[in-house]
Amino acid sequence: MMKPQRSTNYACSHHAGNACSFGAMEQLPKPVLCIPLVLQWLWLGLRYRSLTLPSVVNPAIETGGLAGESKAACLARIGQAHAPWVARTVLVSPADIPAAASMARTLGYPLVAKPDIGWCGHGVRRIDVVDGLTAYIAAFPPDASFLLQEFVPGPFEAGLFYSRGPTEAHGRLIGLAIRHSPQVTGDGVRSIAALMAADPRLCSRIGHYRRALSTRGIDHVPMRGERVILGTVASLRVGGRYEDAMRLNTPALEDRVDAIARSMHGFHFGRLDVRFGSEAALQRGEFRIIEINGAGSEAIQFWDPTMRLRDAYRGVFAKQAALFALAARMRADGAVPISAMALATAWWRQLRLMRRYPSSN
Repeated sequence: MMKPQRSTNYACSHHAGNACSFGAMEQLPKPVLCIPLVLQWLWLGLRYRSLTLPSVVNPAIETGGLAGESKAACLARIGQAHAPWVARTVLVSPADIPAAASMARTLGYPLVAKPDIGWCGHGVRRIDVVDGLTAYIAAFPPDASFLLQEFVPGPFEAGLFYSRGPTEAHGRLIGLAIRHSPQVTGDGVRSIAALMAADPRLCSRIGHYRRALSTRGIDHVPMRGERVILGTVASLRVGGRYEDAMRLNTPALEDRVDAIARSMHGFHFGRLDVRFGSEAALQRGEFRIIEINGAGSEAIQFWDPTMRLRDAYRGVFAKQAALFALAARMRADGAVPISAMALATAWWRQLRLMRRYPSSN
C-alpha cells in the first residue's frame, strides 16, 4: 500500500484558502454538467456537418485524441531533441509481462504504472517496490497494455493547453491549470482520517483512501502545519483541486511547449500534463511531460473553485467552438474525419477497459 507523502513546502498554492471549497462546476451532478456541453457539440456538429470533425485536428494521434488513443504512442511522437522534457516511459504489452520487472529496473523505483489507454487517472498507481509491480500486474487486465514511467518528484503538476492552426508557424498556450493533489494539513491533534472527515472535498472519499493507504497511514496524526499528500493522482475524482494559472504563462514557457508540439508532426490541439519544481521553473519552461492528451482533453482550468458557473461554461463552450473551427480548417486542407462508428468503437473499448483497471492510489 502507498504511504501518504508529507510536505511542508507548497509554494504553488496560490488559492490555498479555497482548498476545501467546491467550484460551481464541481457542484453540479455529472449528467447535469454534461448536458449543455453535449447539446453544444451536437449543434456544432450540425453547423459543420460532422459530429466527429474534431478527430482531424491531430493527425499524429488515433481518433485525434477523442477517445481510445495510446498514451505511449503520443509520447513517442515527441522529437528526440526534446527527450529531456519527457519522463522516461516504457510500454508493457501482454507479451512483455515476463520482462516487466527488468523493464522497471531500468527506470528505478519509485515509478508510476498507468494504463496505455486511460482517462481521468483510472488505474494509475505509484509503485515503490517490485512486490507492488507484481500486485499491479495481477490486478491489470491481461489483454491490455500499460506504461511504466519514472516517478517525477515535481512536486507540482499542471495541464498546458495548446493550439496551433494548420498554416500557423507557431502555436500558443490557451490554458494553464495547476492540479493540486488531494491533501490535508495537520493540526497535531486529529488523524488523517479525521482531517479528511472535516474536509468537504475528501469526506466522501475516506473509504477510497482507507483502501489505497495502509490503516496505520490513514490513522497517523500529522504535526501542526504539516501537509500530507494523499495520493498519486491529482484528479477531481479523488479530491484534487484545479487552479486557473494562466498568470504563469511566459514567452519562454510558450516557446518550449510550441517546439515540443511541432516536433510531433501532427499535433495541433490538446493538453500536455507536466510535473515541475516551482512556479519560477515552469515560467522558464522547465518541466517534465508525463502525458499528452488530444482533442478530447478537458479544459480543466474552468474547474477552478473561484470561477463563477457562468464564466466556467462560457470558457468550456469557447474551447469546444475553437476545436470545431480549427478542425474545419484542417478538413478544408483535405483531412477526413473518422466515422461515427469508429469513434463509438474506440470510446466503448476505452470504457470497457476502465471498468477492469485496478484502483489508483
